[in-house]
Amino acid sequence: MLPLGRLFDVCNPLNLKIDTMFYGELIIAGIFMLISWAVGARLKAKFKEYSNTPLTRNFTGKEIAERMLREHGILDVTVISTEGELTDHYNPMKKTVNLSASVYNGSSVAAAAIAAHECGHAVQHVKAYRFLQMRSALVPIVSATSKWMQWVLLAGILLLHSFPYLLLAGIALFSLTTIFSLITLPVEFDASKRALAWVSRSGLTTFEAQGKAKDALKWAALTYVVAALASIATLLYYISIFTGGRRSD
Repeated sequence: MLPLGRLFDVCNPLNLKIDTMFYGELIIAGIFMLISWAVGARLKAKFKEYSNTPLTRNFTGKEIAERMLREHGILDVTVISTEGELTDHYNPMKKTVNLSASVYNGSSVAAAAIAAHECGHAVQHVKAYRFLQMRSALVPIVSATSKWMQWVLLAGILLLHSFPYLLLAGIALFSLTTIFSLITLPVEFDASKRALAWVSRSGLTTFEAQGKAKDALKWAALTYVVAALASIATLLYYISIFTGGRRSD
């Protein structure tokens, strides 16, 4: 059996520093996985804390969502319960606001904030919010390219000196994912802004509780910020490999 180092040389006739490339990507992924875990853990802790903060009116997340939709003249969107924790989302194709059980049945500041946030997306949909339209248009493209994007990137790295533009094609595909992550940010921030404004007008929270609702949505938004930063860092890493390989030719 060949020693591992010799086996690597045999499988790497172009003498690329694939091990260095691999570890570089692994380090980036590890750093942002750790940050994402920390933000996610903080979000769960905040949700648990604010789940114990009552509203001025004893409405459940379902009732709050239905009321917000109704007050915005949205009568064709259904509020349903979905499995999991913090799995809340708005589905523009099915026109459903999907709330996790703790939000759907909950009567707290946390439940109100998240339910209103998801309805904020429904309001964006009705008002043809530009960034939501852009994100929706990218969904099928990103879904299709994500299936083979990593293979193109891997092949591009392996054949960097022979077919450099293969890696460039992979970078172009990955950039779509990065753009999607960046477009998601204003979509999420705007939905939170709409949610907080409506919750404040509705009189569901006190001044102190309103601050807690804002804090909960801030931590939820940070999960998207981390994802966007991770995507940017990874994209820049692939670009550095491409430019470095071109300089060495």
